[in-house]
Amino acid sequence: MSSTKLYLYTRFERFWHWAQATLIIILLVTGFEVHGTFTLFGFGSAVEIHNFCAWTWLVLYAFIVFWIITTGEWRHYVPTFVKMFEVIQYYVSGIFKGEPHPVPKSERVKHNPLQRITYLGIVSVLVPFQIITGFMYYLYNDWPTFGWAFDLSTIAILHTVGAFAMLVFFVVHVYMTTTGHHPFSHIKAMVTGYEELEAENK
Repeated sequence: MSSTKLYLYTRFERFWHWAQATLIIILLVTGFEVHGTFTLFGFGSAVEIHNFCAWTWLVLYAFIVFWIITTGEWRHYVPTFVKMFEVIQYYVSGIFKGEPHPVPKSERVKHNPLQRITYLGIVSVLVPFQIITGFMYYLYNDWPTFGWAFDLSTIAILHTVGAFAMLVFFVVHVYMTTTGHHPFSHIKAMVTGYEELEAENK
């Protein structure tokens, strides 16, 4: 079947996508090492790398939010339940039968209803949750100055729970990149900016 290419992902969008992916991987690896899961960099180095990547991600996150708001990209993340059931049904069974996606990508619709809710949840809930718990963890020695009386182990557990949630999202996200009409078509799109679409979905 013939196909067409549509430019959907700008240079900055691709940059922050891969930058975030790299930072998340490093944060997960160093974070689990700090918790004693394995030894790779050594505890001291793992803490330093983790903190550096956390601050880097915080700055990047601020730029991403600013970019999404000022460019109008926020429209692609507005939740909608239109065809939500059809999309879920597609991923549960339709995709294995070779059925067409119920919500094909276009310049007006980059993300399907399920992606919108997921990405919005990540950006507005999970990432801020990790930032807050991580920041509290980072400032542990200054708690008395701020008058904070939290339980450190509770903060550590909450931050770890958030890390596992991020890991689950990461694994599912990587799997979903293989569900295009070619196993690496979605990954290629995030490298070149061009999404390859079936001609009938233009």
